[in-house]
Amino acid sequence: MTAYALAHLRRAPIHADVLEYLERIEGTLAPFGGRFIVHGGTLDVLEGDWPGDLVIIEFPDLAKARSWYDSSTYQEIKPLRTRHLAGEVILVEGVAPDHDSAQMAAELRRASDSVAS
Repeated sequence: MTAYALAHLRRAPIHADVLEYLERIEGTLAPFGGRFIVHGGTLDVLEGDWPGDLVIIEFPDLAKARSWYDSSTYQEIKPLRTRHLAGEVILVEGVAPDHDSAQMAAELRRASDSVAS
């Protein structure tokens, strides 16, 4: 199942290390089937606050995403970002093409009802 690396990064002055990170990150993704699907860009915040930028990288599955993040090639450049940009980074599994939120709600309702009984 497709998985994603998501980063919510706070804006900071551009630093030479960050530029080097940007120049090198693409090369770390290819061996793991990773590709940017969101990389900064205009945000239209509809609810709450969103201080910063959003980055989403798509991977074939969660194992590939984790392997990329743990890889020596990514770990080598990661400090170039983390020394200058605060934020959160997560890996998350996507949903199947046939995902149905109403079906998910029904399953959650049945589970909740059985606990309450």
